[in-house]
Amino acid sequence: MNLQTTWLGLTLKNPLVPSASPLAQDLDMARRLEDAGAAALIMDSLFEEDILAEEERLTQLMEFQDLGHGEADSYLPLPADYQTGLDEYLERLRVLKNSLEIPVIASLNGASDSGWVEHGRELQQAGADALELNIYFLPDLDESAESVESRYTAILGRLKNSIDIPVTVKLAPYFTSLGHFVRRLEAAGADGVSLFNRFYQPDLDLETLQVEPELHYSLPYEALLRLYWIGKLRDRVGLSLGATGGIHGAEDALKLLLAGAQVVHQCSILLQKGPQALADTLAGIVEWMEEREYESMQQLIGSSCHNRSVNPEAWDRINYIRTLRG
Repeated sequence: MNLQTTWLGLTLKNPLVPSASPLAQDLDMARRLEDAGAAALIMDSLFEEDILAEEERLTQLMEFQDLGHGEADSYLPLPADYQTGLDEYLERLRVLKNSLEIPVIASLNGASDSGWVEHGRELQQAGADALELNIYFLPDLDESAESVESRYTAILGRLKNSIDIPVTVKLAPYFTSLGHFVRRLEAAGADGVSLFNRFYQPDLDLETLQVEPELHYSLPYEALLRLYWIGKLRDRVGLSLGATGGIHGAEDALKLLLAGAQVVHQCSILLQKGPQALADTLAGIVEWMEEREYESMQQLIGSSCHNRSVNPEAWDRINYIRTLRG
């Protein structure tokens, strides 16, 4: 059976791609994921805040280390010896590229239209096969939907002007007209979109009254939102579609592939159960396809999307009405 899929112009041996997580920070774990069947690997994110903070510290080191004391310029390391978080990330990228046979995708995470995006060129030079652009931005009450979308396309445009490798944009589901916005991103140069980024919501500690970060693993039901939008977008946009969030096994993955995803990303289940969870998902996909005599992944992908469904109305309002009446 041919399990190959095409994503961002890359030919992958199957559609399973671990999403950005701390797992990619460890070379041994990355190798175990590859051995388990991962077709590509997305690195953990390089954050805008970290890049800008490092650049500010480097500027202070270069310009103010001998302020008031001429002999102090020999106490601190020369700028050429200064290792920033970006330097370390680039080195990890090079190590992964030299150690793995599968494509390695770097991840940039930020929210402002500033110079941090231009470091994409360095990621390309270090060997990244593609970039994931994760714009995690929460607008205030004074910013319009049009302004938010323009921020995304501006950041994407700046990055695309800096590099030649493919870019996929990781999106949250909270857009007024998501399908239209995906088309705007495609027109701005996006090679793919990943649906959906999770919304990490803060919690309130009732003892201290402090706002605290709260993290929960995804649950399989979350894949249904991805299923809907990927099924609607398939055959209506030309860019690659990736599904992320709630994909815990073969059943979740198969539904999203049938809806039109070229790749499915796993994270929470891998953090909980390790690379074996990916191997089990892949085995389950193969077993299901063999039972139904599929010959290739291309035959399966998108075969049950909105446009090809025997009952397209079930994707839309009629499903809402029937669900509530039932």
